[in-house]
Amino acid sequence: MGGESVRLDGNTLVLPGGVGVRFIRTLRLPEEGTHPLPPGLGEFPVRRVADHADSVPEEWARRGGVMLPMYLREAMWLSFSAKEPAALQIGVGKVCAVSGRPWSDRLGRDPQNYVVLPKQPWLDGINSGAGTIRQFVAVPLGLGATVEGQVTGEETWGGIQLQNFALNDTELARWRKAEEERRRAEADRVRAITASAPLAAPPPAFGAPAGGLPKSYAAPPAPGSVPRTAPGSAPAHQPTAMGLGVGGTMRQEIYKDDRPLADWSIQPSARLFVHLVTPPDWHRITGEAPPPSPINRAAYTAAGLPWFDYFDSDATDLAPADPLTNVIPVGDWLGTDHDPWQNPTPAQIHHLGDKKGKPVEDGDW
Repeated sequence: MGGESVRLDGNTLVLPGGVGVRFIRTLRLPEEGTHPLPPGLGEFPVRRVADHADSVPEEWARRGGVMLPMYLREAMWLSFSAKEPAALQIGVGKVCAVSGRPWSDRLGRDPQNYVVLPKQPWLDGINSGAGTIRQFVAVPLGLGATVEGQVTGEETWGGIQLQNFALNDTELARWRKAEEERRRAEADRVRAITASAPLAAPPPAFGAPAGGLPKSYAAPPAPGSVPRTAPGSAPAHQPTAMGLGVGGTMRQEIYKDDRPLADWSIQPSARLFVHLVTPPDWHRITGEAPPPSPINRAAYTAAGLPWFDYFDSDATDLAPADPLTNVIPVGDWLGTDHDPWQNPTPAQIHHLGDKKGKPVEDGDW
């Protein structure tokens, strides 16, 4: 691994190279049909395992990393940011969420086993269909319902695994030079414009669309902080190990890397294990109250929250990962618990990425 460590800044993991990863609470979708993207409903709280080494199982302490609380069947999506190009691997129980293959310390292209940042702004689930994913949903280990259990036949690891790769030294230097030239040209353009009229807003930073990533901008404020109580000594209770299964299908592309594989470093910059903790275990381990229970669709609709659809015509979607296409959703293991579902109206769906506005037709000249 590289010399730079992973940092926890609030609830955001900051990996070497300025890669940011946030874990976002969201509405769990029905397992029938294909849906647009629900927005974020606040961040999951994230804590370092090392800060609670006396309260977690020895195995968790050995693995290190961080932990976050999830309710049974709660859904999440991962939000990404990057200051420089990066390749990020995401594992669910050490099964790659992109390729469906076993966890690897190397980047692979056939099939691709990583997402490309900042091109990929988020990931809501496993690469299970053509232009679609199946939503990440929390389940305990031992039932066989996790992606890990269904793909490998065993449930050993649980949790989420992250590993990132930077460009190799030559390509990174080339990219930085090109980026500096782009910024200089942009600054010259801005100066030319402001000589005659003030600029309404500064240009967006690299990797962030103007206004940031809209998928989470309409989310309600995250719940306020809760009082901390001093955690006790290591509990006799053994925490329940949690992993990720799958829920509903939604429209989301996982983008193909347009760089040669040789552009990336051979060695990862850093890796991290993310433990998933039940709310009661979260309170026992940290002394903190867990977040409120997941929002249901009635509360979601009453709050007037929008849905999103995202499309990028300049990018190519990866083919579905064969090992992931037949992963059975959590409801088939635990039974359904959804109230009758009503799909959002077209007016509720906000289209992101390309194809904004109404088309303008040409005529005879």
